[in-house]
Amino acid sequence: MKHRNSHLLVGYWSRIRAGRDVPDQTDVDPRAIKRMLSQLFILESTDPARASFRLAGTWLCDRFGFELRGTSFLGTWEAQSRSPLVSLLRQSLLAKQPVCVSSIGSSADNMMVEMETVLAPLSFGGAGPTRFMGMVQLVGDSTAFAGRPIAFQRLVGSKIVSEDEPIANLPPPPSIPPADFGRGHPRAPHLRLVVSRDKPAMVHFEMDELMQTLISALEIKREPRLSLLRR
Repeated sequence: MKHRNSHLLVGYWSRIRAGRDVPDQTDVDPRAIKRMLSQLFILESTDPARASFRLAGTWLCDRFGFELRGTSFLGTWEAQSRSPLVSLLRQSLLAKQPVCVSSIGSSADNMMVEMETVLAPLSFGGAGPTRFMGMVQLVGDSTAFAGRPIAFQRLVGSKIVSEDEPIANLPPPPSIPPADFGRGHPRAPHLRLVVSRDKPAMVHFEMDELMQTLISALEIKREPRLSLLRR
């Protein structure tokens, strides 16, 4: 994982699982991760081939140019990346470990930027893992994007995050389709790479209004300690 926030999210996930295989969605406290909320999402993945956003932070929706809630997770990826992604989601649920996905995001006018997505499995209601808490980061300098939305992503790498714990009897991550930038994607015939910096810039956000929105979307019932409950 390249971005500091990716490590912070995995560390938070590890703490709230408290010795269990995975934490439950009700264990997630938005106050504890408020500086990352605008980049976070919850993914419904009972069927990984039909994974969909249950909610997504405002920065994330702005970056893709539309409201992600209720839409397909795979819909933000190019066609040849989707099958490996489904395999990655299934493997992460089986391993009960987070997965880090590296990708290249492209705007409609062919600007490119490196992206990092972390997906950490969650249960909901005490059953096995069926959801993901995820976060998207732009790695390096995205100045050249100048507010352009990301039209699609191309998968370029992945890694199961094991937290130094052995994971036995698991197959290696699925192979990633080769990036043929010469022919390119129909929407990106001539892709250009945005040069990244060694150390990513950290961005902070005002969270009061955003937290209210996410607390509502996450079905949080107000109690002395916030918990996520089904209405």
